[in-house]
Amino acid sequence: MSDFQSYVLCTSPRSGSTLLCKMLTETGVAGHPKSYFHKPKLGEWASYVGVSRSAGMGELEYLRLLIDTAIEQGTANTGMFGLRLQRHSFDFFFRQLRTLCQDEPTDKARFEAVFGRTLFVHLTRPDKLSQAVSYVKAQQSGLWHRAADGSELERLSPPADPVFDFEALKGCRDQFVTFDRDWNDWFAEQAIEPLRLSYDDLCAGPQAGLKKVLTALGLPQSAADSVQPGVAKLADGINADWIKRFLDQAATGS
Repeated sequence: MSDFQSYVLCTSPRSGSTLLCKMLTETGVAGHPKSYFHKPKLGEWASYVGVSRSAGMGELEYLRLLIDTAIEQGTANTGMFGLRLQRHSFDFFFRQLRTLCQDEPTDKARFEAVFGRTLFVHLTRPDKLSQAVSYVKAQQSGLWHRAADGSELERLSPPADPVFDFEALKGCRDQFVTFDRDWNDWFAEQAIEPLRLSYDDLCAGPQAGLKKVLTALGLPQSAADSVQPGVAKLADGINADWIKRFLDQAATGS
């Protein structure tokens, strides 16, 4: 039996979290991790989990309803709540926990007061330029994920041809560096030693990465045996070309 009641994937976009979330769900023992608290508005949280605010419902009651509903959906009758928390969602999310748990002294204590004993997993992508290329390309093309069979899994805007943009890539790369630093600073501040998992390792061995998380949670590794990656990599010649052009331009300053 696991010592944990929940886990949170502490990450940033284009780090392999969609792949890992889907695989964790497929185990049938690790809940249904998703970005339940992604956008900085309670109304967006409500829309995501499919609830509405009743007339006369107070702010704390509403917040509790949203979180309880997310816990129910993210646990999926497995006894383990899974959450993906992108760094850009961090500030608003923890402001709500501080409102809900005013007597708790730390962010970690507030999180565990709401979600139970928690494993924090830091999923990161060491190559920040590749991460930025992936993000900017997805933004421009509208295609964020493909399924393993090559079909579109997530598209957020109509198809468009991606165009190289040095400044957009530089700003995005720098933001991802900041996100990683902010996560690590928060772990140190909260005396958290997270389970560390890299995008590179996850892509090289998805099942091994999945088993690493299951083992840390105290869940059976065998739950991963039949799980196959449900997300295909999107990187292609455009990614390689943009990386080369960015490095060339950065080196020459032109």
